[in-house]
Amino acid sequence: MYPFIHIGHFSIGTFGILLWVAAVCACWVLHRNFLRSGIDADAIGVVAVVTVIGIIGAKLWHVADTPGEHIFAREGFAWFGGLVFGILALLWQGRARQADGSKIGAIRMLDLAAPAAAVGYGMGRLGCLISGDGDYGIPTKLPWGMSFPNGLVPTTDRVHPTPIYELIAGLLIGYYLWRRGGSPKPLGQITGEYLILSGIARFLVEFIRINPKIYWGMSNAQLASLGSVLVGIVFVVAARWWAGKRVGVAADSVIEAEA
Repeated sequence: MYPFIHIGHFSIGTFGILLWVAAVCACWVLHRNFLRSGIDADAIGVVAVVTVIGIIGAKLWHVADTPGEHIFAREGFAWFGGLVFGILALLWQGRARQADGSKIGAIRMLDLAAPAAAVGYGMGRLGCLISGDGDYGIPTKLPWGMSFPNGLVPTTDRVHPTPIYELIAGLLIGYYLWRRGGSPKPLGQITGEYLILSGIARFLVEFIRINPKIYWGMSNAQLASLGSVLVGIVFVVAARWWAGKRVGVAADSVIEAEA
């Protein structure tokens, strides 16, 4: 593994480089989604704000959840913290663009960004893999098991390369959401599906991760994943209910007009 690239007296963290690659990939997907939806918005600016705020949120959440952890440590970022802060950043930007005439809106911004978020998260996991920051899994005898003797959190055991599993899951979820977004859906539906699928993926991978179990044999990340799934279900149910209500109101208006 290569946690750092050394150039003279300077050291560049490979996690940061791969995080930049992930942001570029997410930006491209979001840009394509804006074009497909006929929206004139700056995908680069949106992703830049979400990336910065998401990183801050992931670090703060990890520090709050891990006693004694240093806030300036290069390793240690909590997925759930990044998710929550990233969603807040998207909601704020969507609302701001509704006010400035772009008419995106907070919830629609979440829907548009969902495929990009899934792809970006998956690509970002490559940074965890290359830096060996402790996001790997438990020991395994499977032929694709990997060791991280030079990682930020080293191990000589052959372990599950869970970042690769999450990369595959992220790309599959991103592709699914992209296809789903190709036709009109109730506002909030795609966001709900993203929260459900990403929550399930993270919940399952935690069974072979090295994170400590705290309640009922589950890790913090698994509890957060269950929360993501529950919120996602609420989004889907509310989106369909609201869409049905609007259809009903429109039908009643037509009947009154004809009468």
